[in-house]
Amino acid sequence: MRCHLDLQASVLMVVFCLALGFQQVAIKLVAADISPLAQVALRSSLAALLVAALVRWQGIRLVDMRTHWRPGLLVGLGFSAEFTFVAWGLTYTLASHMSVFLYTAPVFAALGLHLLVPGEQLTRRQWVGIGLAFGGMVFAMAPDTEIDNAADILRGDILGLLAGLSWAATTLVIRRSSLAEAPPLQTLYYQLAVAGLLLLPAAAVVASLTFQTLGISLAALLLWFALLKRYFASQLGVFSLLAPVFGVLFGALLLGEPLTPNFLVGGMVLLVGLLIVTR
Repeated sequence: MRCHLDLQASVLMVVFCLALGFQQVAIKLVAADISPLAQVALRSSLAALLVAALVRWQGIRLVDMRTHWRPGLLVGLGFSAEFTFVAWGLTYTLASHMSVFLYTAPVFAALGLHLLVPGEQLTRRQWVGIGLAFGGMVFAMAPDTEIDNAADILRGDILGLLAGLSWAATTLVIRRSSLAEAPPLQTLYYQLAVAGLLLLPAAAVVASLTFQTLGISLAALLLWFALLKRYFASQLGVFSLLAPVFGVLFGALLLGEPLTPNFLVGGMVLLVGLLIVTR
């Protein structure tokens, strides 16, 4: 039985979103030294080894891991696609933009849950929120003539949306498959192992990825899957709004990224739409 959100889940979701809001900035901070795709491949592979050790320590048998291999493979492919789009998009757009467009995933997930998962149907108010979110999305992506590389930023923003779609797809696979009742460690291992195997060939340089390996790929994502197993996905989604807020703040403070008026207005409208959908 899944529970309604309590104080503990709310605090944990704030911590989760704080970590995710920083991840795009963390990737871009060292992008000149290590390509974003290489960073994702390395952190996924390293974290997969740590998860494998935790699986062994908890006494989970290999036969238990094989039970869910089909949806696990799909989750891994979705995660690989998500961060391929993130890594690719960060070479064009700003980390703050990627934070906002990546976390449109709750809107796409809400639409999928409405169609595929009983008990998570959208209300009329939530449909209004979806309309606002998509309107804000279009406005936020409108090219700004004052920026020289506006076309590149738009290209990166579109890749961010594709990353959000990929994340939403993994959420739907989890909710619609046997992974919905599987231990979070199993789900996380499938995700990281497949991503590492697919993306590792792109990695050419090894550097310090402590935060991304331990903070994002292991701790934050394990926390997400554990919360997703216990609480309603539609209610957890409201806290996802904090991740793009943190991402924009980190991008502005640490990378000096500009915040254009149309992005601020469109982003706010998008967030209001998301809030209505996931409230």
